[in-house]
Amino acid sequence: MKKHNYSAGPSILPQEVLEKAAAAVLDFNNSGLSLIEISHRSKDFVAVMDEARALALELLGLQGKGYQALFLHGGASLEFLMVPYNLMTKAGKAAYLDTGTWASGAIKEAKSFGETVVVASSKPENYNHIPKGYAVPTDADYFHCTSNNTIFGTQMHDFPNLEIPMVCDMSSDIFSRELDFSKFGMIYAGAQKNMGPAGVTLVIVKEEILGRTGRTIPNMLNLQQHIEKESMYNTPPVFATYTSLLTLQWLKNLGGVSEIEKRNNAKAELIYAEIDRNPLFKGTAVVEDRSKMNVTFLLENEGLTEKFDSAWKAAGISGLAGHRSVGGYRASIYNAMPIESVQVLVDVMKELERTA
Repeated sequence: MKKHNYSAGPSILPQEVLEKAAAAVLDFNNSGLSLIEISHRSKDFVAVMDEARALALELLGLQGKGYQALFLHGGASLEFLMVPYNLMTKAGKAAYLDTGTWASGAIKEAKSFGETVVVASSKPENYNHIPKGYAVPTDADYFHCTSNNTIFGTQMHDFPNLEIPMVCDMSSDIFSRELDFSKFGMIYAGAQKNMGPAGVTLVIVKEEILGRTGRTIPNMLNLQQHIEKESMYNTPPVFATYTSLLTLQWLKNLGGVSEIEKRNNAKAELIYAEIDRNPLFKGTAVVEDRSKMNVTFLLENEGLTEKFDSAWKAAGISGLAGHRSVGGYRASIYNAMPIESVQVLVDVMKELERTA
């Protein structure tokens, strides 16, 4: 039976990407060698890194606009540290919007470097919405936000217009929708939601915002060092970078970000319509801030939990359990999730209503 993978991450990838990546592990480019045993300095892999970096900028409309793309180790969590290291001046401060667990983690790291202003937080309401009407200090070195919150099922649908650099953790919705990405001074994203396997992080940064901190930055944490070495300061995560390139190629061949946004909207509309229609379920996020990547919902009657769980598992659905911070269920419908899989879940929900 086909599995419908709703895992929040590591998550679903396109089938053709998995097949090509698997083949490359056995024989890369008909070289007789595995992708994971060749030199990262070889002509074949340097071409992979160069294309991946260029394609990331192309898909976001940032080519020729002063940005550099990097594929680095450490996950988005290391970027929590690298952002203030590279952008917060010695006597300066940074502004943060607190919208969930990962935003909170970024704030914690920034506090080790200097004054960190939390401009607004939805924590008192268990992060069920995105704060509005906040003011960002104009003298901050940068403003940091998290575009999508996997645990709580909320997403920023609007971003402020600022004179200072805006930094965004887009780990769980990168390449999922069209935005004016030139509004951001820096974007970072762990690959394991919409781009590839765990083990590599995409960092996109406008070069002109770097080199202003007055700090001595260790080379491994210095974005300028990674730019100078063309994302190969040390041995890069070869397999994860290659698989990310395959995913970016897949996305471009579909029609790019504009086409995938249409598909993502259709998936989100399908499942949210059922949650709102079906009296057995209720969403956990404020409607205007609902995520189109992570759909969080509860059963109105917890006595139906065992029956519902048995039904969705029997239908071949995997990874639907909600995070412990929210409970209930979380349907992660990232780029590679086909609408047919969403329909399977909706059909299970309808059947539960019919037989409850």
